[in-house]
Amino acid sequence: MKQVRIVILDGYPANPGDLSWAPIAALGDLTVYEHCPHDDRAEILRRCAGAEIVLNNKVPFDRELMAALPDLRFVALQSTGFNIIDLDAAREFGIVVSNVPGYSSAAVAQLVFSLVLELADGVAEQAAAVAAGRWCEAPDFTFYARRMLELDHRTLGIFGFGAIGQRVARIGTAFGMEVIYHSRTPKESSFARFVTLEELFRESDVLTLHAPQTPATAKVVNREHLALMKPTALLVNTARGGLVDSAALADALNAGKIAGAGIDTLEAEPPPPEHPLLHARNCLLTPHVGWATLEARGRLIDILAANIRGYLAGKPVNVVNP
Repeated sequence: MKQVRIVILDGYPANPGDLSWAPIAALGDLTVYEHCPHDDRAEILRRCAGAEIVLNNKVPFDRELMAALPDLRFVALQSTGFNIIDLDAAREFGIVVSNVPGYSSAAVAQLVFSLVLELADGVAEQAAAVAAGRWCEAPDFTFYARRMLELDHRTLGIFGFGAIGQRVARIGTAFGMEVIYHSRTPKESSFARFVTLEELFRESDVLTLHAPQTPATAKVVNREHLALMKPTALLVNTARGGLVDSAALADALNAGKIAGAGIDTLEAEPPPPEHPLLHARNCLLTPHVGWATLEARGRLIDILAANIRGYLAGKPVNVVNP
């Protein structure tokens, strides 16, 4: 019996070699490509030719691309977000699209507070000062490499109140923070208060983003909303880079209109050398690793395999274009 052809277009981010693709290889004739040139359509088409199932992380799939792949019936996204694929076109061509929800909630929430705590306490900066000999030369038992910020009784603002946003909120309460949030629709919560979007920007001491990128949320962090924030406020983005107007944020940081930012995602990845946030004042940048703990990536592969099994059984799960 002929096996279904499965292609992983860009497998390296999910599995740089420390995990196994065996759960997926068991389901068909699997070809894995570690990296994929996003702008080389001819190469993308060559790789996907004859494949019924394609696993895709960050390669944009538009109407023209899908029209040129008549055998394609299932796109298994290696992510929670699905803004890289034209869902309307996929539906028209009879292509089922699934995502991987929930696999990285713990990992992302952990990185959120890694960024918040580094911005608040400057652990790396202070350790570097000690390594440079400044403590040895200090006249007292302590010295101040920088000012520190206490989170207790500060306001944690959350934009997007899904699984990750709620997990971040609970961690915030453990630090003694008051939690407010804004989302498309208010939700019942015993530990967080719904506010308007303007109130979220105005009241937050720490504002963290956890919404998908849609036309309604694109560049929600813009000059107008940044102008509402406290000059002592911190901004964290571990969601999608397109939620932030990077030039506006860089200008706000450099002008001291907000105190700092922790950014794990950018609108273009990897960023060009001239990206405005690369050299912005008090901006911590991490290379889109919030989702990427070993445990989270293992869950990702397991859920991808379950998504493929569901499709093959005629009962697809985690479908984003029903």
